[in-house]
Amino acid sequence: MNIGIDKISFHVPNYYLDMTDLANARETDPNKFHIGLGQDQMAIIPETQDIVTLGASAAAKILTDEDKKNIDMVIVGTESSTDFSKSASVIIHELLEIQPFARSFEIKHACYGGTAALQQANDYVTLHPDRKVLVIAADIAKYGLNTGGEPTQGCGAVAMLVTKNPHLLAFNNDSVFYSEDVYDFWRPAGHDYPLVDGHMSNQVYIDSFTRIWEQNKKVNHTDSSDYAALTFHLPYTKMGRKALRAIFSEMSEEEQQRLEARYDEAVVYSRQVGNLYTGSLYLGLMSLLDNGDLAAGDRIGLFSYGSGAVSEFFSMTLMDDYKTYLSIEENQALLSSRQQLSIDEYEAMFNKKLPTDGETYTFSDYTAYAINKISGDIRYYNK
Repeated sequence: MNIGIDKISFHVPNYYLDMTDLANARETDPNKFHIGLGQDQMAIIPETQDIVTLGASAAAKILTDEDKKNIDMVIVGTESSTDFSKSASVIIHELLEIQPFARSFEIKHACYGGTAALQQANDYVTLHPDRKVLVIAADIAKYGLNTGGEPTQGCGAVAMLVTKNPHLLAFNNDSVFYSEDVYDFWRPAGHDYPLVDGHMSNQVYIDSFTRIWEQNKKVNHTDSSDYAALTFHLPYTKMGRKALRAIFSEMSEEEQQRLEARYDEAVVYSRQVGNLYTGSLYLGLMSLLDNGDLAAGDRIGLFSYGSGAVSEFFSMTLMDDYKTYLSIEENQALLSSRQQLSIDEYEAMFNKKLPTDGETYTFSDYTAYAINKISGDIRYYNK
């Protein structure tokens, strides 16, 4: 019996900023963003949307009434929670009208949370094969205006339904892990934005991948030829490419070209969205499925990295007729239909924040899921 991802979807807000406009406003060469970082556009979120609305919007695209009756667990991986106690997952559970006798909770470890949630779902469905688990990886990456991290911002959510006999991808149960206590990226309580040691973060990411890749070869007795593609956590799309190229020395030139071609297919969406933190690996996976030259039975390697640092490498196998269950046109339409913001509009939207004085305020955002009121520091959502 296979366990894996039966359905997958993503959602981003209806606004974006072109990276050329950002470069010009910050008086820098646009190629530093387009080539140096590998980013073309950045998703921008208004104050009436958050990880709850992003996650609910992503999941609503894939869930049927029958799914909602059989989901036993809703897990949200995020580092963008707005409450230190109440989880976003229990709000999403209610908004989506999933049956009430279910577990709902959040998982946090920087950008690794979504993978931890996915593996938890795998374990649960393995033990309860007639049930389903909804996994959501949702985040808002913000570093502040005129900061070094500004061009690597972004936001969005990926929703995955984990079941037996999946239509898309099956787990191979070959995970290997690596943990190291470092301060490459962290956000203590009271800080609006993360603190980042950029050079260390890049180096720890690459070192974590090369170490876990060697461990994977040792434990699972595989090499690059066993994978149709390798996908990566994508804080910006050039980062994963650096990690991939760090193992090129063990491959033939033909093998290098093959894997880099698949990598190019896996970053199509991220170049237009930016950093999704926990969701970035899985947005890359969706981009690969939608744009890639793959076939049923292909094995895809996934490298998940969360600063601090925890990483995991595992693989999944494509199911027969998986292409039938993709939503390629819908995904592309979501990105192409967004509204481009000017620099002034972007900065104004960035600086808007929900009030925290306990008073009552109402908002007019008529998207399917959005904050329509805040009162007593409680957020109320369109349903």
